[in-house]
Amino acid sequence: MEPVFLTAEWRHLAMLNFPIEPHVLEPYVPCGTELDAWNGTTYVSLVAFSFRNTRVKGLPIPFHRSFEEINLRFYIRSYGPEGLRRGVVFVREVVPRRAIASVARWLYNENYVACPTRSTITGRGPDQGGSVSYSWKHRGQWLTIGAEHSSAPELPVENSEEEFITDHYWGYSSQTDGSTVEYRVEHPQWRVWPATKYTAAGDFGSFYGPAFTAALRQTPTSVFVADGSPVVVRKGATLKRAAGYEQR
Repeated sequence: MEPVFLTAEWRHLAMLNFPIEPHVLEPYVPCGTELDAWNGTTYVSLVAFSFRNTRVKGLPIPFHRSFEEINLRFYIRSYGPEGLRRGVVFVREVVPRRAIASVARWLYNENYVACPTRSTITGRGPDQGGSVSYSWKHRGQWLTIGAEHSSAPELPVENSEEEFITDHYWGYSSQTDGSTVEYRVEHPQWRVWPATKYTAAGDFGSFYGPAFTAALRQTPTSVFVADGSPVVVRKGATLKRAAGYEQR
């Protein structure tokens, strides 16, 4: 197993999920992986959350421990020695600090960008209702996603869309030489609140590119908030096309 690279907490995740035609995603699928689908539908998700208590190789980074992240991701699968591995590919990831974006680009060749961000999280308690809202500024405009929820969170129903969206524990990133880096993300299964109301405001197509404009203009098929948990991100390794893996 690869050594631990990063530990943190991911909390108050807003997840807006949109169907998308597979041909739109094909150019972004890393070598050695294939698109994953639920009930024959491929998805992209706008996901925003609060990054807390961040440590890199066990060390806290001053002024970079707690921040927002917003990303657009889709779902793929690969196969390891144990069998099926379900993972995600990030189209673009937003963080508020350039140093964080630079490190992520350098280590994993992930498409991180630094933008001003802000968030509002309200709630009456860990097992009650509330709301989450995350915004980032691009070309003078604020883009926002968020959701309101009520009652207590529950584990996703087996074989549900919520389980499919949250049940991916690997990350994959295409490299400039055509190879793929694979890294494991460890966390318990998250509990979720279905949204009673959601927000998706801004010109997402101008930020993510015209290929995603049509999908992100739709009404999402599902919106929910996940409670989150501590997470462990392990060091990346090069995904081999045939057998085995090579340390990056």
